[in-house]
Amino acid sequence: MKKLISPVLILTFLAAGCSIYQIDSKPENAVYYPPKRNPLEIVYLESLDKPHEVIGTVVVTTERRQSLENILPKMQYEASVLGGDAITDIQTDATGVWKKIKAQALLGNAYIRANYSAKVVVFK
Repeated sequence: MKKLISPVLILTFLAAGCSIYQIDSKPENAVYYPPKRNPLEIVYLESLDKPHEVIGTVVVTTERRQSLENILPKMQYEASVLGGDAITDIQTDATGVWKKIKAQALLGNAYIRANYSAKVVVFK
């Protein structure tokens, strides 16, 4: 019995440290843009001063405790699949049942999941 408890405890601690990501993208139009070979070619810009076109949206759903530094590479990868040059306008929103609870003042920090969305653009 003691031999069984040790592996179960080790697996429990290893699984507790895992993060779950759900990554989705939605193209805006039917125009095809070839994917980028390297996701690092995709830049994050807070504001755009060049002529551009929005070609889609990338959404990453993960634990609320994840920082933007962890989420940005996943957004860049998905934007590279869409063929974008940059991502911009990153927004976040907590999801799920927690948003529907009436005691928001009491449970304001209890959101478990969050959506991070960004627009994918190509420069003209």
